[in-house]
Amino acid sequence: MAAEGAAGDSPSRSKRADAQRNRESVLTAAAGVFVTSGVDAPIRQIAAQAGVGMATIYRHFPTRADLVSAVYQHQIEACAEAGPNLLANADSPLDALHQWVDLFVDFLVTKHGLADALQSDNDRFAALHAYFLDRLLPVCAQLLDAAVEAGDIKPGTQPYELMRGIGNLCIGRDNDPRYDPRRLIALLLQGLQRPQTS
Repeated sequence: MAAEGAAGDSPSRSKRADAQRNRESVLTAAAGVFVTSGVDAPIRQIAAQAGVGMATIYRHFPTRADLVSAVYQHQIEACAEAGPNLLANADSPLDALHQWVDLFVDFLVTKHGLADALQSDNDRFAALHAYFLDRLLPVCAQLLDAAVEAGDIKPGTQPYELMRGIGNLCIGRDNDPRYDPRRLIALLLQGLQRPQTS
């Protein structure tokens, strides 16, 4: 009987795995579409990019706010998980910090328009902001601490200050094609480094 039950569960597990793959495809596609076309991009554009039907998107995300929130959370998780991986695999803690900041900037670009998409849902927006801080501040702190310990950067930089400064430098990039926030962020990171002694 147990064997029959396990075999009987197989199609159900397969459906759940398919549903999870579809959800991941939608989130990845939506993040890319939001970067190029904004959070108001047509759902059919996201569906085409993900290779799923529009009904699949609405089954997982009944409203645009649901989709935007899920993309935001998905990106937070990717950014949070990247920190320790970069620290383990980069040439130095400073390189890990630089690579993580690049990912963080990519995330901030995706985040653009979030408040408008959630409209008056202040509770949802506040919860997402708290989640953002809870997940990313410790990762940024870990990277900064490792870089200080390695002697790459000066001590004293607070994770919140760094993330807030990067966020402020990203504001307005869409309105001015001559403005590249990454150049200024590179200068900001350069300012954290200890002077090289010869």
